[in-house]
Amino acid sequence: MMDELFPTDYQSILKRIDEINPAQYGKSRNFIDGAVTYLSPYISRGVISVKQVQESVLSKGYNRGIVEKFLQELAWREYFQRVWQAKGDALLHDIKQPQPNVLHTEMIDSIVQANTGINAIDDLITKFYEVGYMHNHVRMYVASIACNIGGAHWSSPSQWMYYHLLDGDVASNTCSWQWVAGAFSSKKYYCNQENINKYTHSYQPSTFLDRQLDILSDISVPDQLRKVSKLFLTTDLPTTATPTIDITKPTLIYNSYNLDPQWRKGEDVNRVLLLEPSHFQKFPVSKKVMEFIWRLSNNIADIQTMIGEVSELKKMYRGTELGDTALISKAHPASTHYPGTKDSRDWIYPTVTGYYPSFFSFWKKCQRQLQSTKA
Repeated sequence: MMDELFPTDYQSILKRIDEINPAQYGKSRNFIDGAVTYLSPYISRGVISVKQVQESVLSKGYNRGIVEKFLQELAWREYFQRVWQAKGDALLHDIKQPQPNVLHTEMIDSIVQANTGINAIDDLITKFYEVGYMHNHVRMYVASIACNIGGAHWSSPSQWMYYHLLDGDVASNTCSWQWVAGAFSSKKYYCNQENINKYTHSYQPSTFLDRQLDILSDISVPDQLRKVSKLFLTTDLPTTATPTIDITKPTLIYNSYNLDPQWRKGEDVNRVLLLEPSHFQKFPVSKKVMEFIWRLSNNIADIQTMIGEVSELKKMYRGTELGDTALISKAHPASTHYPGTKDSRDWIYPTVTGYYPSFFSFWKKCQRQLQSTKA
């Protein structure tokens, strides 16, 4: 099922970009069967960029009003990356203020077991395990149930979700959970059963969410969400042979956030997919996610996989003519520790940098650049 929803060959990914319908996206994106693009796993993994997607859409001459919502959604992803870039590891803690009304820092068992009693949510969690993807609106529902109804601090449930996401992006995932939980927003986000029924095309009355939104913040933790446990997540890294590195040539370092088959294409270099145990200890992913990463890497000619730390690659060039300059990577908050040359990423709004406390303050700056680009 994952293969059908998320093919990994590059031509299929490009075809998906070409098939974007921004008009239908704007109208239906909140419904679980809406016209979403299913491009997020390829963007998160660096196979394609948000700039590439935006340029494709704009090249078709759509009316600005039709594409506005779609362009804004692309900007959200860039905004979260800028927050991570500015905050570093501080992103992994409450960003704006402590999450209100936290009861515990563990994981709610019924969410893990897809047994919350909210049938549509439970079915969609089960599907999440099968395909490695969850609609963005459903992610917000799950986060609201876990944090704002169940009283969990966002940290553990966000790690659980990231672990299973093919499009796992520390910035988008962490900031979104904090936004829902009120640690990165002015108020918490609540969903009720009526809202879930509408956007999942379901009908279920008499649940703990079957109330008006304005009273949900006052309810006690439902019995279904009371049982919690500590979260233990590990990554099974593949077993691979030590890569053969020609130390007379530079080495391009790919990783789980940079799998761009067009990057420096045609250059005479070593190409290494570096899977650092230290990274996956900090940000563990499931076997399904790791398989997806590996299959995407097959789009890159002559790539070798290395299980090890970047310091081991650095040692290979010690005392050589190239030295540290031999290592080349793409700039990313997850790989600031890489030595050597860092190529710039393909930002949509390269001059809108730094930390903005809200998306809309960031978006105002982006709009000015967008207008000047079109002029």
